[in-house]
Amino acid sequence: MSYRSRRDDWGSRGGWGSGGGGRPSLKGRQPGERLRKPRWDLTKLTPFEKNFYQPTPTVLNRSPYEVEKYRTDKEITLRGRNIPNPIQYFSDYNFPDYVMAEIRRQGYEQPTPIQGQGWPISLQGRDFVGIAQTGSGKTLGYILPAIVHINHQPYLERGDGPIALILAPTRELAQQILTVAQDYGASSKIRSTCVFGGAPKGPQIRDLERGVEICIATPGRLIDFLEAGKTNLRRTTYLVLDEADRMLDMGFEPQIRKIVDQIRPDRQTLMWSATWPKEVRNLAEDFLKDYIQLNVGSLSLAANHNILQIVDVCQEIEKDTKLRQLLNEMAQEKANKTIIFIETKRKVEDVTRGLRSTGWPAMCIHGDKSQQERDWVLSEFRSGRAPILVATDVAARGLEALIER
Repeated sequence: MSYRSRRDDWGSRGGWGSGGGGRPSLKGRQPGERLRKPRWDLTKLTPFEKNFYQPTPTVLNRSPYEVEKYRTDKEITLRGRNIPNPIQYFSDYNFPDYVMAEIRRQGYEQPTPIQGQGWPISLQGRDFVGIAQTGSGKTLGYILPAIVHINHQPYLERGDGPIALILAPTRELAQQILTVAQDYGASSKIRSTCVFGGAPKGPQIRDLERGVEICIATPGRLIDFLEAGKTNLRRTTYLVLDEADRMLDMGFEPQIRKIVDQIRPDRQTLMWSATWPKEVRNLAEDFLKDYIQLNVGSLSLAANHNILQIVDVCQEIEKDTKLRQLLNEMAQEKANKTIIFIETKRKVEDVTRGLRSTGWPAMCIHGDKSQQERDWVLSEFRSGRAPILVATDVAARGLEALIER
């Protein structure tokens, strides 16, 4: 049997579609009601390997004092058994060449705390809950182990679904994850695609039918495709639930449970969240086995202490003048990007029109914009051609990707 660790003649990488449209309404029926939970017989399932961790002497021989100092300095707290030492530097571990080449290209100097402690756990094949604020490097925290995991699995055959499934709450976050997956999967010829509502189904279906190793999906669109038989999760052995707290806030729990039912129970599951409320803990207890909990910083949702927070309480009539004063101050900086969050779609449009009428290069996104227009606006913002973005909370998470790319 050929395995992906013998990387010689793999297929090309998949893409993803964009544009207008939306998925059929779920009104009148329960999400995934036509899906039936398979009767899993572990004795008949094809065995697969998920422990690829080979610690170097540098990691193994690091003193307990140094390990604890690193965890204390990085505000890392852990719960679980047999927790491996962290990878503090990229030189600590023999990462595959195809991973290190991209890390060097991206200019990363050392792993973030969530990566340094999370990678050894994930590479062991352990179930894992990571709790950290936005901007902590969590996307690469689960993409890198996913790439290693996939490279050690048999090739996809015709009709196979993805090996790694990443569930995300919004299409914007899903697309940001896709970019990271493509960057790090390119040298291994690992194919990735992104399926989400608000875009035509045709291109997404074609990607799935051609075969992809990584599928990044919002729950509703994936449920549609599973019910229609456009893909399956029989080969899925690596599952990620990203921003689990937000998915629950958005009411996706029934869809998530239906999707997870379709995945073999001996899979590896990683759950990521910015907060740790009771609902997320219940989900972890149901989906994960003998898991390790890794927390960086506070368990409660709090402001990032690396960012200066200024609160100006004012009357509604004062907001417009204060906003322009602030923009004038920020315009003195050589390079700046500004995101203005506003509660309602109508107010977003009003503020954007007002700014543009007085010469400010502002663009906006909100839930009523087509996916094609939202993609274009985000592209203009990332490039700096439109340095002012006015938005509803559709862009509230994953801001590091908006700003850095």
